[in-house]
Amino acid sequence: MQIKNHCKLLLTFFFGLFYQISTAQNKDNSIFIIPEIVVGKTLEANTFFPETKLQKDLFLSLGKYNFDKNKEWAARLNYPKTGITLGYTDFGNSEKVGHAYTLMPFIEFSILKKTVEGLNLQVGIGGSYMDTQYDATTNPFNKAITTKINWSFRSFLYYNVFKSETLSWRFGLGYLHHSNGHTSLPNQGLNSLAASISTKIDTKKQHLDFEKPKFSSKSQSYFSTRIGIGQNVLSEKFNTKKEVFTYAASAGKIINNTFKFGGGFYYRFYEHYYDYINNNEVLVEEDYPHFRDNAYGYATNFGLFATAELLMSHIGFEFELGLNVYKPFYKIDWRLNQGYDYENANGETIEVLGELDWYYEIKRTVSARMGLKYYLWSTNTAPKHNIFIGAHINANLGQADFTELSLGYVYRFNSKEKS
Repeated sequence: MQIKNHCKLLLTFFFGLFYQISTAQNKDNSIFIIPEIVVGKTLEANTFFPETKLQKDLFLSLGKYNFDKNKEWAARLNYPKTGITLGYTDFGNSEKVGHAYTLMPFIEFSILKKTVEGLNLQVGIGGSYMDTQYDATTNPFNKAITTKINWSFRSFLYYNVFKSETLSWRFGLGYLHHSNGHTSLPNQGLNSLAASISTKIDTKKQHLDFEKPKFSSKSQSYFSTRIGIGQNVLSEKFNTKKEVFTYAASAGKIINNTFKFGGGFYYRFYEHYYDYINNNEVLVEEDYPHFRDNAYGYATNFGLFATAELLMSHIGFEFELGLNVYKPFYKIDWRLNQGYDYENANGETIEVLGELDWYYEIKRTVSARMGLKYYLWSTNTAPKHNIFIGAHINANLGQADFTELSLGYVYRFNSKEKS
């Protein structure tokens, strides 16, 4: 099955999150609006990266408090705020680096309340439309972004400089990131350090004397399975998107209906790997001819993983750390992507391949996965059966491998109260 523009589906997914967050209501209908002005510096993504001036951002966030006696996850996390952010970014070079238009769900926690009053941490992950990309002819030195739709991430610390009954003036410091999840190369990503001034405007006076419900400690065992389809490119020379088909199963514990921990196994089939072998490309012909004996087998990957997930009603934020037990083609993947070309004195282009060094061994061994899930039935009620869709970035260690959409099922066993 072909997906012509996988990233467009990701944007649709995040719009679904926006709809869920913006239409869900608290019992006291308490929401807030945050207009925010951000200035910062776009960091150089590569050698000879275009010069940039001051980065300027405008963000508008719509959020809500979670003072609801039925939301156990909110009580366990000390009632964080959640919402959606719309943003515009000028990276400081309109012609070569351009602008970003962002849609991003976020969660905000109060931290260090006993020592620093008014300090908050906000984390968001979503998608951005970028109006300027790398082009080998017209924009060869911007190797940060090569696709219009990209993943976006931001993490900010906010401090309340002044606070009244309905207004909070805030100063913030943070980090912003944009990249495409290895769906086109080059993909160095855009990283920025920034400061902000914002105002949190409450739609009505907040009742901070909210009577917090008491929940008993409990745990549930669960079993989960999922299928997925991802997209990536192999290298700059094999830069056409092709599919990665995935399957995984896991089991573990759900603690206090909020924290989900488990472990399992995954299986993946890379279409790029399979085609490279079947086409008898250079490295297969010269160094790995035995791959042709079983192209399907050598194009697969399986391994073990541990997972941790934060359950927040319909939304889950998940992080996985894995161990690649079998990924034979990564030898070729690494050598293609870690190599470089140069022109000799005769004007000939010479290709130098990457070496299979100690760093290769680490990246071949360690996998990671991070992303969001949307559950069909709210996890507040601890349903025995649930279905989810997910959007994740999969990585070799910290480097993006492929972007994935998944469909999964979770079964919960009976809950056990803790004494």
